[in-house]
Amino acid sequence: MAEYILEMRHVTKAFGGIKALKDVSVNVRPQEILAICGENGAGKSTLMKVLSGAYAHNSFTGEIWVDGEKKDFLTPADSSAAGIEMIYQEINVHLELTVAENIFLGRVPVKNGIVQWKTMFREATKYLEMVGLALPPQMYMRDLSASQCQMVSIARALSRDPKILVLDEPTSPLTEKEVESLFQILFRLRDQGISCIYISHKMKEIMRLADRVCVMRDGQHIWTKEASELNMDGIVEAMVNRKIGNMYPKEIIPRGEEVFSLRNLRIRHPYNKKKNIIDGIDLSLYKGEIVGLVGLVGSGRSETFNAIMGNMECTYDEFCLEGQSVRIREPGDAIRLGIAMLSEDRKVNGFVPTLNVAQNISLARLDKISKRGLLLHDKEKSYGLSYIEELNIKVRNEKDNVSNLSGGNQQKVVLSKWLMAEPKVLLLDEPTRGIDVGAKAQIYQIMTELAKKGMAILMISSEFPELVGMCDRFLLLSEGKIQAELGREQADEEVFLRICSGGGFEEKNG
Repeated sequence: MAEYILEMRHVTKAFGGIKALKDVSVNVRPQEILAICGENGAGKSTLMKVLSGAYAHNSFTGEIWVDGEKKDFLTPADSSAAGIEMIYQEINVHLELTVAENIFLGRVPVKNGIVQWKTMFREATKYLEMVGLALPPQMYMRDLSASQCQMVSIARALSRDPKILVLDEPTSPLTEKEVESLFQILFRLRDQGISCIYISHKMKEIMRLADRVCVMRDGQHIWTKEASELNMDGIVEAMVNRKIGNMYPKEIIPRGEEVFSLRNLRIRHPYNKKKNIIDGIDLSLYKGEIVGLVGLVGSGRSETFNAIMGNMECTYDEFCLEGQSVRIREPGDAIRLGIAMLSEDRKVNGFVPTLNVAQNISLARLDKISKRGLLLHDKEKSYGLSYIEELNIKVRNEKDNVSNLSGGNQQKVVLSKWLMAEPKVLLLDEPTRGIDVGAKAQIYQIMTELAKKGMAILMISSEFPELVGMCDRFLLLSEGKIQAELGREQADEEVFLRICSGGGFEEKNG
């Protein structure tokens, strides 16, 4: 057996005159999980596109060796034939086909020109069991949740009998329980002889999963080390090439006057009119504070935000901003009154991919850059450049297309859009999802500066350290109600989980 199941030797890839990969060498051992870490723009995705055959072998210099044999991939099919399967962050399934058809896409069993449905369903069930999905293979993909679709993608990869499984941010659509199930699957696959490359921004996942860790930065391989020799701070500092100090720049800011209050908010369930998703909650926010709205997936956190913004039908007894009673019927009302929301999925609800950076920044306040219905391009440019500088957005100029930016810089463009609206209240739904640790630290610093200027921030996050690091107090949501309000000194992951799971609040001793 070769020492390495995979070797990528001295890979260099350029786009125009810019080198995205500079003499990168990476290897993977048999029965190993190798984590590859790096900030957005470090070259991880480019390296994986080289490995997947998305970039043909004649478009870069360097070599790929699989199981001791040199390979030249012209297409993704060549890479797959060599035993390499890719699982991407963006779920890639055909919603109008069945689960079984998705698993055997392009390889449907046929005999004498007739599809062998029983054979396909039987084999599909076998691969679904491997990923822990108890689903009928005849189900249509459109009836599955995002996390189930992701697991079907993994089942499809396993059906091709891979030597190497590459997973790029695979846990984005998964709940904590599903993440743990995925880890158990990957451990089992490793023990059965399948090696894995795991790409993630989540340090907790990497420390839990990886046998070795590879760090990339600015298109270069920095080092690969045994995970047992590493800690989170060491990995992050290698990624960003500096001491990170305190990841969360929290400052205790004197709480100002109440700026926002909502009494007895109720949101109907979209499919069950006899049930409320949110069943009578009260919310208050004060100037200069960051409040965490804490709950499990499905608890109604995002629905609460959307109701406040006028995106969902709801009822309430009283809604006040700065002591004045208000009524919000649509997002335009919320924006005019001084409420802004950075949504969970920036690619769906955050920016317009066909517009440039300056155009996206000005979207929420076109009145600032127009006169008598005509856009003033000089003003658009001026505001764009101002926020690019203020939020340190990495672009060549304000005319760069927002789709070409890294996730962290896209998030800062969306945040700039809402800051241009001059909100009194800012709702942040998973503000650092899918961005690297360096960009996260910058988002946290921006949040701190906004709080110091008197803005009230209500925040949703699935990352417990982020909540504890940034919030002044916590509202714990379960079964449609706020079950507890806790201060920073009471923040405890076990307590949060118990309350949000319906277990109630008990003071921890010691």
